[in-house]
Amino acid sequence: MNEKCIITAAITGGDVVPSQSAYLPIRPKQIYEEALRCADAGAAIVHIHARDPRTGEPSSQLALFEEILTNIKQKSDVIICVTTGGNPSMSLQERMSVLPRFKPEMATLNMGTMNYGLHFIAESYEREKKEFKYEWEKHYLESTRDSVFKNTFLDLDYILRSMHEHQVKPECEIYDLGMIYNTSYLVREGKLRKPLQVQFVLGVLGGARADLGVLQTLKTISDQEFGGNEYSWSAVGAGYPQEFHIGALAVLMGGNVRVGMEDNLRLDKKNYAKSNAELVEKMIRIARTLDKEVATPEEARQMLGLKGKDKTNF
Repeated sequence: MNEKCIITAAITGGDVVPSQSAYLPIRPKQIYEEALRCADAGAAIVHIHARDPRTGEPSSQLALFEEILTNIKQKSDVIICVTTGGNPSMSLQERMSVLPRFKPEMATLNMGTMNYGLHFIAESYEREKKEFKYEWEKHYLESTRDSVFKNTFLDLDYILRSMHEHQVKPECEIYDLGMIYNTSYLVREGKLRKPLQVQFVLGVLGGARADLGVLQTLKTISDQEFGGNEYSWSAVGAGYPQEFHIGALAVLMGGNVRVGMEDNLRLDKKNYAKSNAELVEKMIRIARTLDKEVATPEEARQMLGLKGKDKTNF
């Protein structure tokens, strides 16, 4: 069990739309300033997506990523974990183009193909007779009813080759039980190298629920498949209050935690978070109440075996 836990802040993601919160960062400056606030609040890692600055639509444009990543690196030692997931509408080439261009310390690696439903958000807006701010949002959400988040073994091979070439640490995103076995298969084939970093992403429609028992089960099976001392792990609970319930259990189980507006927009039952940093601060209070201190970026680099920010290409 780690003496300290690593807190990751997922700043904006591709699952929520701007109409859901006035505080969701959209423009590059908003995204990197939010990342810096999270680092100041105690996050050791920031997880980065980009959005079109005019509309807030998820984007794979490298110029947007460059502005975000460069400003974070110049002003903070926080670890930057870049998405290769993007969103289900992006091609594989769009999603992983950040790897050869920026050579980040870490990047996400989604460990299997799945349904990834966001259409229930549009349905709730229709029931409540609420209007979307931007034209793209309703179609974007509704389209996930008939779309697949594609991560075949061929796709995983392609991304992993780039990660190995550019010394990028994969963070293996596990949405359900089968993805643990996919990960184990790739280890046996020599395509994924231990020690692993695994992240249980719970509460996405199409994946496993954000239930405490589910996290315990996935952790037990991961111990059996990977070896208890041969991987580190983190957990995400999508939505409120799941983000903090799953986070608290992860702390108690000796794991790490991800919070942020990518996964949850609420600070409590009555209030939206006005900043990602508020979510980080709340999770750190929970961790310390449970007698667990949080890792600094340099401590997290040592724990995860990262190459260092000086070896990135931005």
